[in-house]
Amino acid sequence: MIERKHNWTDARGFLGALARDVRANTLAIMTMALIPLAGMVGGGIDISRMYIVKTRLQHACDAGALAGRKAMGGGIWDQTINGTAHYPNVSAEKFFDANYNKDAYGASGVARSFSEDAGKVSGTASAVLPMTLMKIFGRTTETLSVTCDAEMRLPNTDVMFVLDVTGSMASKAVSTDAQTKIEALRSSVKCFYEIVARLDTDEVCAGGNPSGGVGDQVQVRFGFVPYDMNVNVGRLLPNSYFADKWKYQAREVTARYGLWNRWDSSSTTNAGAWSAYENTGVSEFNNSNGNCSGTSVQVPSDTYTPTSGQPYYPDSGMDPNAEWRAYGPAIQENFRRQSGTSSDKYCRQQKRTRSIYRRSWFTPVSEGTPNALTFPAWSYKQAEIDISSLKNGTDYNSGVTIPLGNFPTNAPVGTTPPNASFAWDGCVEERKTVRDTTYSPLPADAYDLNIDMVPTADADTQWGPVLPTLIQPRKASFSNSGSYTTDTINTFYQGNYTGEIYDCPTAAKKLQKWQDPSTFDAYVDSIWGGGNTYHDIGLVWGSRLISPTGLFRAENEFTPGGGEIQRHLIFMTDGEACTNEYNYQAYGVAWWDRRQTDPSTPPTSGCVTTGTLTQQVNARTQALCSSIKNKNVTLWVIWFGASNATIENMLKACSTPGRYFAARNQADLQKTFQSIASEISQLRLTK
Repeated sequence: MIERKHNWTDARGFLGALARDVRANTLAIMTMALIPLAGMVGGGIDISRMYIVKTRLQHACDAGALAGRKAMGGGIWDQTINGTAHYPNVSAEKFFDANYNKDAYGASGVARSFSEDAGKVSGTASAVLPMTLMKIFGRTTETLSVTCDAEMRLPNTDVMFVLDVTGSMASKAVSTDAQTKIEALRSSVKCFYEIVARLDTDEVCAGGNPSGGVGDQVQVRFGFVPYDMNVNVGRLLPNSYFADKWKYQAREVTARYGLWNRWDSSSTTNAGAWSAYENTGVSEFNNSNGNCSGTSVQVPSDTYTPTSGQPYYPDSGMDPNAEWRAYGPAIQENFRRQSGTSSDKYCRQQKRTRSIYRRSWFTPVSEGTPNALTFPAWSYKQAEIDISSLKNGTDYNSGVTIPLGNFPTNAPVGTTPPNASFAWDGCVEERKTVRDTTYSPLPADAYDLNIDMVPTADADTQWGPVLPTLIQPRKASFSNSGSYTTDTINTFYQGNYTGEIYDCPTAAKKLQKWQDPSTFDAYVDSIWGGGNTYHDIGLVWGSRLISPTGLFRAENEFTPGGGEIQRHLIFMTDGEACTNEYNYQAYGVAWWDRRQTDPSTPPTSGCVTTGTLTQQVNARTQALCSSIKNKNVTLWVIWFGASNATIENMLKACSTPGRYFAARNQADLQKTFQSIASEISQLRLTK
């Protein structure tokens, strides 16, 4: 017992001494600090691991959402592409998997899910991460979650389509195509609209049916300029932009003077009323109550005397420079014998008169010749015509009404022809131009190539209406036969002078939102033309309609809310420039007007690079391409046809770099439009 007590006493002494020994405090403190220190270090390590894993989850989720939305394109989420069902979702998951290493840092239970609503793809992803040192504190795992989404977020966007609707578009690109080129174009434009506008047309497009539109936060507009040899833009312009007078290859009234030469025949017309009979002064006494029987008083044949007045229009085919035949005014005298009475036993000769027209021959004489008659005639030439009747207040009439109708030939005529109406379908003649071989830089007075010039009161800055029924392509002979001529031809000929080739395509459309797909469908289905190929006229009006600093600045410079706008011009053609000197196009009828070529030499037609007119179109086209790009407009160019190095090199030079495409068939064309639409849509992550 004594031994045990001694041991306990020794132990207490040792512990007390130890407690009082300050040299042992460091060890105690370190021992007690190990636990929180382990928590801090372990927490830092595990938090770093959690951050890295979550960051990788986020990157993978973002990549998957972006890939899924891009694969969805303008279609729907649940679509089959290239035989793969639910292709957008499959793409999203594949991109997630490719961007996330599921074995990194020991994470397990990796899950990802993607869905779509109103064109927006949303995703979630999670992973379970085992803890390391944090296990000491009972935290064995942490579940990490992220969200992501992606949508087609457009900037404010204007798209102007400049579309070739020439005659060759009625054929197929290749024989195996189901559609003609114009049909393929219409389909492709509708599918483009579905991708960019997010609205469903009546076309069956790859990717299914979109819905929802682009929302109220963004402005997306589309405009159209269908072109062939002309563009139909007239009614988009204020009528103050049109001149009141314009020069046309037409006709004006002139006069020819003819002196009566001889009667042609006894043919007469348009007789007036007879006057009362009056005595001629010839008489003979007859004791038998003045009976005329047995007297020498004669009854002469009727006489005709040419007189002054307005003649009929000359007969068809008469040469105004030689004798011509026409019904001329005359006085007809008719005679009789009148017996006397028992108190007045004289037989008297009497006559009566009336005005009448008798067919006669006339000799041409100069103005002022005594007794000469004035005959209305036509002077066929480049005539300045008053077209102000096209305007109706601030609106337009359907055409112009001017006194240029044919003179009647079955009645005496005046010197003013009757009114005639000449319909206007909306195509326009271009304003002042210059003749040059190159248009780089643009000549200052080439107003026709100036995209932004707003017309003033100066007629050189204004446009004129294309009036095909007014045009009279004259030939050298008075009867409109022989070869064509630019000389003035004076003639009585009134037949239609023909020779011009004309077409006016579907009316262009200014930039607008097209929020009703059925309206968009109807318009696109209507676009057509059929004439020759003049690229320059399509491009100049496409650029005018989209320019933010020109004719439509108030509509185009900014959105109504003051937002900036990105601009795209899509120029599609199936052919090279192809011209004809007899086309009635935006510069008149080139053989006669010669507004772009040497006036002393007839212009020549051709295709690709052949002919002076085609060379002009090519030179002007290249100048316009540069002007468009200088306006910060992205110029997309699509060649729809077989490979042609010459044409394709010219078109490639026209385009914004990297924005040229060649489509060989209808499938290529649709893919091209879809590719451009996807690029314009500018896919962006929202998170």
